[in-house]
Amino acid sequence: MKKIGFLSFGHWSPSPQSGTRLASDALLQAIDLAVAAEELGADGAYFRVHHFARQLASPFPLLAAIGARTSRIEIGTAVIDMRYENPLYMAEDAGAADLIAGGRLQLGISRGSPEQVVDGWRYFGYVPPEGQTDAEMARHHAEVLLEVLRGQGFAQPHPRPMFPNPPGLLRLEPHSEGLRERIWWGAATNATAEWAARLGMNLQSSTLKFDETGQAFHIQQAEQIRVFRQAWKEAGHARQPRVSVSRSIFALVNDQDRAYFGQDQSQDHIGYLDENTRAIFGRSYAAEPDLLVKQLVEDEAVAEADTLLLTVPNQLGVAYNAHVIEAILTYVAPALGWR
Repeated sequence: MKKIGFLSFGHWSPSPQSGTRLASDALLQAIDLAVAAEELGADGAYFRVHHFARQLASPFPLLAAIGARTSRIEIGTAVIDMRYENPLYMAEDAGAADLIAGGRLQLGISRGSPEQVVDGWRYFGYVPPEGQTDAEMARHHAEVLLEVLRGQGFAQPHPRPMFPNPPGLLRLEPHSEGLRERIWWGAATNATAEWAARLGMNLQSSTLKFDETGQAFHIQQAEQIRVFRQAWKEAGHARQPRVSVSRSIFALVNDQDRAYFGQDQSQDHIGYLDENTRAIFGRSYAAEPDLLVKQLVEDEAVAEADTLLLTVPNQLGVAYNAHVIEAILTYVAPALGWR
C-alpha cells in the first residue's frame, strides 16, 4: 500500500485573498490540517523549510505540536536545508520532537534550494571551509547529524559534573531510538541519490531535478529512484529503504475545484537554478478523477515510489485542503491500487 501524505510550504501573506495572513495563521492551521489528515486516513504531514521568507522556517516546535495532537500520522519535513543547521543542536531538537510524537518523525534533509537572500547560511554563522562548496558543507553537516543520532557516547564527561553521569563518554540527550533510520535525503541528482543510499538515508525526490538526460521529468526521476535502490543494495543495508516523490494533484470533483484548478494544463518545464545549473520542473495534475487516474498511471516515478506527498495550497484554508486530500484518498488512490 502506497503511503499518501501532504506537503505544505506554509505560506502566509497579508493579501485579502489569503487564508493565512500571519505567521500564526500558517502555524496553527498546519496543526489543524495534520489532525484533519489523520482523521481522513492520510499517512503523513510534511513541511518545507525556507529561511528569510513568509513560509515555515523553524520546524521542530511545529512538529512537536503536531506530535502532541495526533497519534498515528507520520510527521516530517521535505526538506530542511542543512547549510543552515548546527547538527548537534538539531539532533537534540529532533530527538525531543520524536519522543513527543512516539517515534513518528520522518526528517527530510538536503543541501537546500535557492533561497531568498544571497548565501543566507552565512547570516546563521556557517561558512564553508577553504576549498569546500556550500553543498559540501551541507553534506558534512548531514554526516555529523547521522553520526550523533546513532546514540553513541563521544563527549568527555566533566570530572566534577553538576549531576551524576552514566559511565563512559556522553551522548546527546534526549536520544530517540530508531530516528537514525528515519532520515531522508532530498536529492536533485543521481549522484546525491547514490550518496544518500550509501549512508543509509531514505530518498526524497521533489518536483525539481537537475536535467541530466533531457528526458521527461518523471522518467528521469524514476531512473534516479532505481539508481538509489541499486546503490542501497550494493551498500548491504539490512533494512529496506523508503522513497517519496511529491506532486501537485487535484481531483476536480466540484465547482470550487474547477474554479481554482480547472484551467491547469501544466507540463514539465526547464529552468536554471543559477547560470550553470539546468533543472527540470515536473508538471502538476488537475483533472476529473477518471482522467486523473489515467494520467497518473503513466507517471513512472509515482509508480516507483512507496510514498506520495501531495503539495497543498495552504493559503486556501484547512477545510479546502482537507477536501483536496480526501478527494485523492476517495477517488484516485483506490482506482490506482494504492488503497
